[in-house]
Amino acid sequence: MKALVLAEKPSVARDIARVLKCSKKQNGALEGEKYIVTWALGHLVTLADPEEYDKKYKEWNLEYLPMLPKKMDLVVIKQTAKQYQAVKTQLYRKDVNEIIIATDAGREGELVARWILEKAGCKKPVKRLWISSVTDKAIKEGFAHLRPGKDYENLYAAAVSRAEADWLVGINATRALTCKYNAQLSCGRVQTPTLAMIAKREEEIRKFQPEEFYGITLKAGNMRWKWQDKKSGSTRSFHKERMESIKNAVNSALLKVISVEKKSKKIPAPGLYDLTELQRDANKKFGFSAKETLNIMQRLYENHKVLTYPRTDSRYIGTDIVPTIKERLKACAVGPYKKIAGMLSMKPVKGNASFVDNKKVSDHHAIIPTEQFVQLDHMSNEERKIYDLVVRRFFSVLYPSFEYEQTTMKAEAAGEVFTAQGKIVKNMGWKEAYEGTWSDEDEEEFQKLSERKEGETLKIEQAELTVGKTKPPAAFTEATLLSAMENPVKYMETQDKKAAKTLGETGGLGTVATRADIIEKLFHTFLMEKKGNEIHITSKARQLLELVPEDLKKPELTADWEMKLSKIAEGKLDKTVFLKEISAYTKDITAEIKGAKGTFRHDNLTNTKCPVCGKRMLAVNGKNSKMLVCQDRECGHRETISRLTNARCPNCHRKMEMYVKGKEDTFICATCGYKEKLSSFKQRREKEGVGVSKKDVQRYLNKQKKEAQEPINNAFADAFAKLNLK
Repeated sequence: MKALVLAEKPSVARDIARVLKCSKKQNGALEGEKYIVTWALGHLVTLADPEEYDKKYKEWNLEYLPMLPKKMDLVVIKQTAKQYQAVKTQLYRKDVNEIIIATDAGREGELVARWILEKAGCKKPVKRLWISSVTDKAIKEGFAHLRPGKDYENLYAAAVSRAEADWLVGINATRALTCKYNAQLSCGRVQTPTLAMIAKREEEIRKFQPEEFYGITLKAGNMRWKWQDKKSGSTRSFHKERMESIKNAVNSALLKVISVEKKSKKIPAPGLYDLTELQRDANKKFGFSAKETLNIMQRLYENHKVLTYPRTDSRYIGTDIVPTIKERLKACAVGPYKKIAGMLSMKPVKGNASFVDNKKVSDHHAIIPTEQFVQLDHMSNEERKIYDLVVRRFFSVLYPSFEYEQTTMKAEAAGEVFTAQGKIVKNMGWKEAYEGTWSDEDEEEFQKLSERKEGETLKIEQAELTVGKTKPPAAFTEATLLSAMENPVKYMETQDKKAAKTLGETGGLGTVATRADIIEKLFHTFLMEKKGNEIHITSKARQLLELVPEDLKKPELTADWEMKLSKIAEGKLDKTVFLKEISAYTKDITAEIKGAKGTFRHDNLTNTKCPVCGKRMLAVNGKNSKMLVCQDRECGHRETISRLTNARCPNCHRKMEMYVKGKEDTFICATCGYKEKLSSFKQRREKEGVGVSKKDVQRYLNKQKKEAQEPINNAFADAFAKLNLK
C-alpha cells in the first residue's frame, strides 16, 4: 500500500517527490515505491457562488438580500478543474491507504487540502507534514515526524469559519451597496477599515495648521550648543519675542559649563524578519510593493530554497533551530557574505532571548536562511536585494550590541541652559554585519566634542535664532500602511483595551499572507491611487466610506472575529456558534444599507464614448497607469491611456509615462513636460551605449498589453460580470 502526499504547488511537490524518490510520471502526480506525490494549484475548490443555491440569485436584486444558505456548498474552480480531477483519481486509488497533507503549514494551507478532501468525499486516514522550509533536510525530518491529521481539525474549523464569514458579510454587503447605488462598490471587514485609516490620515493632513517654532544655536569652544527650556527640556519655543530676547542677552554673555555627563549605551540588533517587517524595509529601501516582496520571497523559498517560509508573523526562532545555525551560516558563506559568515561560524553560537523564544513562535519561525548552498549568480537583481536584507539581519542577531559612550554637556549663559551632545563608538557590534550600509532614520545627530570640565567658561562666538515649521502627519506609503494595518489600535474609536490587545496579538487587519493582496485589490478596484510614493484614496472610496455601515469601517470588527477564530482553532469555541452570530450580523448590515438615504455620483465621467456600447467612460488611475473604463460592467471595455515606465527623462531623470496614441507610442515626462517618440528613444539609448533590442521592446509592450487586459476587480470579477446596471 502507498501514501498519497498532497502538496500546495507543483514546485513543492517536485521537491518532495525527489526526496521520496518518486520519479514515475502519472497524470498530475509523481509515483515511487512507497509514496505518490500530487499537488493543488493553490485553491482547487472554493465556496459556491450565490446562484448555485438558487437560480434567482443570478439577478442582482436588493429584494433577494440577504442570501443566507443553510449549508455552504463547495464547487470545483473551473480554471483548475483538470488538476482537481487528477488529484481525485489519485485519492481513490485502491493501493492508497492514507493521505499526507503537505500544503503550506498554516490556516489557509489547511483549508486548501481539506476542501479538496471534503469535495472529493475522501474519508481515508490523514497525516500532516508541518515544515517551515522545503530543503531536502527539512522534508526528510518532516516525514520522520508526521503528525496525526486530527491535531489540525480545529485549525480547519477556524479556516472554514473565516471563509464562510467573509462570504456572508462580503458578498451580501457588496451586492446591497451595488444594487442600492447602481455602481460597482465592494466592501469587506479588512479593506474598508484600511480605506478608513487612509481617509482619517488625509483628513488630519487637510486640517493641519502649520505653526512656526524657534530655537537658539550657539557656537562656543568649537562646539554647537542648543538652547533647552529649563522646565520642559524642549529645544523649541513658539514665542518669537522670548527667543529673540534670549538671543540678545547671550550675545554679550559667557557660557559656563555646569555639568559633563558620560553614559555607556547599548543598542541591541533589530529583530529577525517576519513578512510584514521585510515588506516595510523593501518598500523603504527599494520601492518594492508588498505584493512584489512576497512574490520575490516565494521564489527564494520555493525555487532557490535559500530562505525559510515567507508567510510568517513571528520574529523569533525556536530552540530546536539553534543547533542548525552553524550549518545555515556555512550555506550562505559565499560572495559578499563569505567573510562574515565564516567568522561567525567559527565562534560558539549563543541563542539569546532577543531572537530565540519558543512562546513567540506561532505556526512558523522568523524568516532566516536555510541550510541549502547559495548560488547568487542564479538570482535576479530583485532576489539578490531581498536575500541580502534577510541574510544580513540573520547575521546581525548573532553579534553583540552596538556600544557607544554618550557625552552630554550642559552650560549656562544669561540664566538660560544650553546643551551639546556627542558620542564615541566603543564597539560596532551588530552593525558590522551591514559593512557600513546600515542607516537608521531615527538615529540622533551627534557631533565630535572637545574635552571640557565643569566650571569652565567659554566665549560665545555666534548666537543664531533658528526657525522651523511644524509638519503635518505624513501621507501613507505602502511601508507605513503595512505598519498601520499590523497595528491599527490608534485608529480604533472605542478605548476597549481587550479589543486593542486582541488586535495586537492577532496581527491587526488582515494577516501576513493577505495584506499584500488587499493593498493590490484596493488599487485594482480604483479605491486607492499612488501619487509618487504616497497612497491616496479616490473620490469613489470617499463616497463608499459615507455609504457603508459604520461597523464595517472599524478595526474592532476584525479584532472580534480574530479573537473568536483563535478560540475555534484552540478548540474553545464551536464554529456553529460563531457562524450563527455572523448570520445575524449579515441581516443587520444588509437592512442598514437597504434603509440608507445616501447617493453615489460618478465624478470621473468623461465625454469619451465607449466604442463597444456607446456609454460614457470613466477616467481612472490604476497603480501605475491611467485608463478609460466603461461605466457598464457588463460591457467591461477598457483602454490604457498611459503607463508609468522605468524609462528616465534625459532632462530631470524622473520616470516617464508611455502614452498609447496614434501610430507610435510616445514617452512624456509629467514633471518637466519632455516628449519623445518610442523610435527616437531607442535611437538615443543606442547612441548612449545602452542597446535596446527589438525583442526587449516587444517583450515590454506585450507585458503592458497583458497587464492592461487583467480584470479590474479579481475577487468579484465573475460576480460583477453578471451584473446588469440599467
